[in-house]
Amino acid sequence: MPKVDVYDMQGKKVSDVELNENVFGIEPNEAIVHSVLVNYLANQRQGTQSTKTRAEVRGGGRKPWRQKGTGRARQGSIRAPQWIKGGIALGPKPRSYSYKVNKKEKQLAIRSLLSSKLLENELTVVDKLELAEVKTKSMVKALADLKVEGKALIIFAEQNENVYLSSRNIEGVKSITLNMINVYDLLKYNKLILPLETVKKLEEVYA
Repeated sequence: MPKVDVYDMQGKKVSDVELNENVFGIEPNEAIVHSVLVNYLANQRQGTQSTKTRAEVRGGGRKPWRQKGTGRARQGSIRAPQWIKGGIALGPKPRSYSYKVNKKEKQLAIRSLLSSKLLENELTVVDKLELAEVKTKSMVKALADLKVEGKALIIFAEQNENVYLSSRNIEGVKSITLNMINVYDLLKYNKLILPLETVKKLEEVYA
């Protein structure tokens, strides 16, 4: 079973913990991660784009000129698609882009990314991550002490209001709860910070 060091908020090692190899020690499945990522991004699309057909554009009810004898091409309406200010042929209409993927595929994708974070030394486990008050400066210091650089994702088992409010103004840092975990955030943020409580919950849910 993989073993990692556990740090306190001052960046000092306080213990180590064995991680469940079914969650943090599997061979990452890139194909499944890609499939679930595409599904996540598709589900975020609003699908509100809309264009007007020739039936919806105002005007054009009268035939612009008679059918024969003018030497020009026959036309039935000045709102046909080939006319300026005419309707749009085959344009987008409001629709839903969302679709479902298998629950086991989602779980495999999450486990693949958690394992990948561990393999690439991008996982930091802390015994607890708490702030007595909402203060961005304190959060910045904690991240510096933990030697967290670049984009960082913090996952809590339950909502931690002080840390959430203290970290939301730090560029490249995001704090979420376990029920909000998704492949997009795990790929976007190169560093993953997990309190011990979150590690145990992850192993309960995904083992």
